[in-house]
Amino acid sequence: MNDKPAIGLVGLGIMGAPIALNLASRGYQVTAWNLERDRYEVVRDSGVEWADSAAEVWSRCEVGLVCVLGDDALEEVVLGEKGFAAGRGRAELVIDLSTSSPASTREIARRFKHKTGADWLDAPMSGGPQPAREGNLALMVGGDRALFERVEPLLREIGSNVTYMGALGSGQKTKILNQAIVGVNYILMAELLATARAAGIDPKLLPTCLKGGLADSAILQRIYTQMVDDDFDPPRSYARQVNKDLKSVHKFLAELDLDMPMIELAVARYAEFAEEGNEMADSASVSRLYQKR
Repeated sequence: MNDKPAIGLVGLGIMGAPIALNLASRGYQVTAWNLERDRYEVVRDSGVEWADSAAEVWSRCEVGLVCVLGDDALEEVVLGEKGFAAGRGRAELVIDLSTSSPASTREIARRFKHKTGADWLDAPMSGGPQPAREGNLALMVGGDRALFERVEPLLREIGSNVTYMGALGSGQKTKILNQAIVGVNYILMAELLATARAAGIDPKLLPTCLKGGLADSAILQRIYTQMVDDDFDPPRSYARQVNKDLKSVHKFLAELDLDMPMIELAVARYAEFAEEGNEMADSASVSRLYQKR
């Protein structure tokens, strides 16, 4: 594999587009496809090339990146009629940056290996669009250790915090834990804001006041501040994604036969918000759920 392998990317959404821009700015040849072609306009001027299908992406790359929404989309873009497996070329590795279930990841990777001989790493990400544009994401990686070490330089172009977590599917298991933390904290920040207002505390002062203490966090500094400012347009991430991820957390807990009431309450509260017609709203706008109370 070259020092800068040709990259194929499927998915130019809120995270995929800035990843494409980041890699193109670092000198990678990037070919991309997205279900809605208008998303290509976001990356066109950076030198990212367009392909007419995921199969064409695969035929023009050495490493295929996938950044889509969930198990069904993942299966379609790699195993579908016009997916990676239908392409012909020199590609030898898929790096799945999506958030998918561990079981689906392992099964799709197995079927893809059988069809193409290509390897697979699951590398779900955390961080948001701006870290994606800067190459500062956190990546939690599962798969063969030797394979991980071989492509670690590429992974570190995408993320500044890259951790090998174990066998295939371990990245997705870690992402579920990450999303449990994030989901609970979205609800906690919304309730904190509502409580501060009810108590007569200036909510804008809390991030500064608590900075550096045990209650400080990136979510307090970034997400809570968004909530205070009612700063949700354009969306930085979509409520549908957090809702989907929290449902994956719920399913994972059930598979492990665990009773985690705090997490389950957050799952239910976020679903209440997202499924009231807010799926395409900014994920932090869950705070509006508490404005009605």
